[in-house]
Amino acid sequence: MRDDSPNSWEARADAHSFYGFTDLPTINDRGAVILTHGHGPYVTDVHGRDYLDANSGLWNMVAGFDHPGLAEAAKAQYDRFPGYHAFFGRMSDQTVMLSEKLIEVSPYARGKVFYTNSGSEANDTMVKMLWFLAGSEGQPQRRKIITRKNAYHGVTAVSASMTGKPYNEVFGLPLDGFIHLTCPHYWREGRDGESEAQFTARMAQELEDVIAREGADTIAGFFAEPVMGAGGVIPPSEGYFPAMQAVLKKHGIPLISDEVICGFGRTGETWGCEAYDFMPDAIISSKNLTAGYFPMGAVILGPELTDKLQAASDAIEEFPHGYTASGHPVGCAVALKAIDVILNEGLIDNVRALTPKFEAGLAYLAENPNIGEARGKGLMGAVEAVRDKASKTPFEGHLSVSERIANTCTDHGLICRPLGQAVVLCPAFIMTEGQMDEMFNKLESALKQVFAEVA
Repeated sequence: MRDDSPNSWEARADAHSFYGFTDLPTINDRGAVILTHGHGPYVTDVHGRDYLDANSGLWNMVAGFDHPGLAEAAKAQYDRFPGYHAFFGRMSDQTVMLSEKLIEVSPYARGKVFYTNSGSEANDTMVKMLWFLAGSEGQPQRRKIITRKNAYHGVTAVSASMTGKPYNEVFGLPLDGFIHLTCPHYWREGRDGESEAQFTARMAQELEDVIAREGADTIAGFFAEPVMGAGGVIPPSEGYFPAMQAVLKKHGIPLISDEVICGFGRTGETWGCEAYDFMPDAIISSKNLTAGYFPMGAVILGPELTDKLQAASDAIEEFPHGYTASGHPVGCAVALKAIDVILNEGLIDNVRALTPKFEAGLAYLAENPNIGEARGKGLMGAVEAVRDKASKTPFEGHLSVSERIANTCTDHGLICRPLGQAVVLCPAFIMTEGQMDEMFNKLESALKQVFAEVA
């Protein structure tokens, strides 16, 4: 329970911090958790209590909270060249090297990179690039953006319009021209008697129908996460992306893979598009790009968009867009080290090695009569709470079941994330088998406790 003494950390946080994406009844009841440091996949609060962070920060602290190589890369670059921009034809040597590395490890034979400070900004930038390109090619009407319901693409006005979440209605979003298709969640969205293959075909037909309704020449692009992250870890139905890409290619509509969460190892592959067998026209990267040690995002353009955007920029002699910290030298130095750590120092290998144990743990939790579905890919997973398993009926909203489970986990020394009726796990890539056992044991205890209270 919260400490309400006037000078407590909880009271100080309440007095001067405006909480985002936070369940305020929980804060009012329990107070904020104020952290001081971390070690491995654990974090420690001001009261000296350790928590196993099963969400690796916000999907991104995949190398843990005290990786010496990442910290040293930042320190060395701060000593050498602590900050600069990427405007006016000037940028740091680290920026040049990171762009080379990103194209090298991308699915593309060639391409170019544009830097931002977050995934939200990277998605926003990509939309502006598509609008810019359409205008330069004499198609100013080509502005509509297609995403999916339950998708998450960010919080700027544009990227929030792409995000298919009802909470954005409080901001008067989405903006006009943002279209949300059915969430490709076969368990929840499939019809009675509909096979998974039939569901996938229906999703592709829905896309075809929307294009016919709106007009292909009005659509600038289609954005999709390989696995929906903040939607509750929702893998696509079997064959979804090849089917969708076939429709998009027929109509000349770019496919943008939002790899903010999936990119750099989360699915067990370097890129989520590799895990699901499709070739996007551009990739959006953030989070694991720096293993959480520096705020950075990137738009990675494939060959065709690179050429088209370069031609459009040449025509007006610039691309009039950017951020003060775009291509920050410290961020680029950290990203270069993070990519090396993930791909070459055993982290992605550990994801692959732990995935069967992770899947087995999810499957075991799914045996609980109040868990309707366990799902995931690589080291990202979720279990969805239901009142009735056979009918997939969720618990009543006022019970806040997933929030109660997450709070109970916190009491047990485990941090996990509630999303809708689901509880999400996305542990650090450095996790050991023993730590994974600890994670599942604590979650199982919390599930039993909460379901005994509400079922």
